[in-house]
Amino acid sequence: MVGSAYFLPFPGRQRMISVIRDAVERGVTFFDTAEVYGPFTNEEVVGEALAPFRNKVAIATKFGFAFRDGKETGRNSRPDHIKQAVEGSLRRLKVDAIDLLYQHRVDPDVPIEDVAGAVKDLIQAGKVKHYGLSEPGPNTLRRAHAELPVSAVQNEYSLLERSPEGQILSICEELGIGFVPWGPLARGFLTGRFGEGTRFASDDWRSTIPRFFPDNMKGNMALFAVVDAWAKRKGITPAQFSLAWLMAQKPWIVPIPGTTDPWHLAENLGAAAVTFSTADLQQIAADLARAPVIGPRVLDPSTSANGVEARQR
Repeated sequence: MVGSAYFLPFPGRQRMISVIRDAVERGVTFFDTAEVYGPFTNEEVVGEALAPFRNKVAIATKFGFAFRDGKETGRNSRPDHIKQAVEGSLRRLKVDAIDLLYQHRVDPDVPIEDVAGAVKDLIQAGKVKHYGLSEPGPNTLRRAHAELPVSAVQNEYSLLERSPEGQILSICEELGIGFVPWGPLARGFLTGRFGEGTRFASDDWRSTIPRFFPDNMKGNMALFAVVDAWAKRKGITPAQFSLAWLMAQKPWIVPIPGTTDPWHLAENLGAAAVTFSTADLQQIAADLARAPVIGPRVLDPSTSANGVEARQR
């Protein structure tokens, strides 16, 4: 749940605390944050919001970046830095142990065995319960799991970004690893909130994503038309259709839609009641095949932090 970074406008601390607590009251038990969101402020908000419910919920957070003067300065997953980062996260989250600790992005300069070893030490010390990776390369995922069982992988996955359907989901199924899609609503695109003609502010992260550049956005409206048509057929919203489609792919997929709005929270939770027949899923796949995604996921794939392989020892 990000309310402190990337997507404007930011809602403010008290509103986010209210939305998080409303989520708990509605039955949500899993919350996701990271030290880099803010940085640090999102963990503080989550920690304050969930303090009264600590025995009812699980909290995931992430390490993997260095900071200077309150700004992120690059990846750092050296073992000593991981342990230092976890101490900060424990303090901000107001917990004795982190339920699920992800490496936020693979550090190509640190062997994944060293990362897993550091997390293993933290588990043995009672400060972490489970280990996860976000956006790992497939070989790195296998090496990490061999060193310390990986409980979950968190990658971008949505109707607009289906790359995990290659190696990563297959590896997760083979090894019994849960999969947690971030960006399950494609940063708002799959809700119908914006489309052709939308322009994002320069300090909104979406302004840097090629799929949202004007010409590409125009082309991608064909995919949204598929989503919208199916949502109407099912009597649900496009957001509910998009989330339900993800959950229908595998029983061990758990999407994490973020929201800053109580109405959207209730809307998202409604996706859990949506079901698809085998014929539905086959037809959806055929419809999607006729609406290819226009534009790459990132501006410069050569500098992407996604799918990185850690160096060997």
